[in-house]
This record gives sequence, structure tokens and C-alpha cells, in this order.
Amino acid sequence: MALTHWGFIYVADGCDPARDITVNDTGTCRTVLVGVSRPDQAPPVAARLAADGAQLIELCGAFGPTWTARVIEELDGRVPVGTVTYGPEATHALHTLFF
Repeated sequence: MALTHWGFIYVADGCDPARDITVNDTGTCRTVLVGVSRPDQAPPVAARLAADGAQLIELCGAFGPTWTARVIEELDGRVPVGTVTYGPEATHALHTLFF
């Protein structure tokens, strides 16, 4: 089976997961990006993406292991969940952005 539909959930101030949805459909693969303002909004968003046919879900690096685990629990094995991670070489640049 080929990947034809996946979702990405990201965190950004002011995002509303009911409003901040971007869809990129190439005709062979549909990508749905959903913005949330708080990590606790991710589990129901992930469930909605899975119900809408997403074959996998990726989370931005802002979720960390705790919220990633909660999303995985919410999906109960229905679709795989991956996360963006940053290596130690990115530490300085991340601190510049967020602190």
C-alpha cells in the first residue's frame, strides 16, 4: 500500500485547530497540516485526522515525548505516529527562537 494521505500537527501561538488547516493534494498524496496553540489539543486532532483517512501522523518537535505518547494512546495503534526531532547541533538556534 502506498502512502496517499497523511497529517502533520504543529504548535504555534494563536492557532485554532478548527480553523488553521492547510491541505496540499497532489492528486496522488493528500497532506493535511493542522495548527494547534496548545499540545493538549493534539490528541483529538490526531483522532480526527485518522478518522478522515490519514495513514500516518507526524508531530512537530514542540510536542516532546509526553504529548507524543498521549497522541499515540489516543490513536490506539490505528495509524503510526512520528515526531520531528532536533540534534544537539540545533540547540543554539532553537534557544535563539524560543528563549
